[in-house]
Amino acid sequence: MTRQSSGASSAGPIRRRDGEPLGANSEIGRKLKQYYDELVSDDVPDRFAQLLSQLEEAEPAQQKD
Repeated sequence: MTRQSSGASSAGPIRRRDGEPLGANSEIGRKLKQYYDELVSDDVPDRFAQLLSQLEEAEPAQQKD
């Protein structure tokens, strides 16, 4: 038995006329990436850094027990 193709090519993503493979979702993806990049570049708050330091100091003491 032979399968007939539905006419859709499986060669890659379907591209819209404007060249964006995801259409409106491309804008959402760009905004999410921009937000993530800004978030990652933010400094760690001092209080959080202090808590991390305290945790690192406490871990060797627990491992000795």
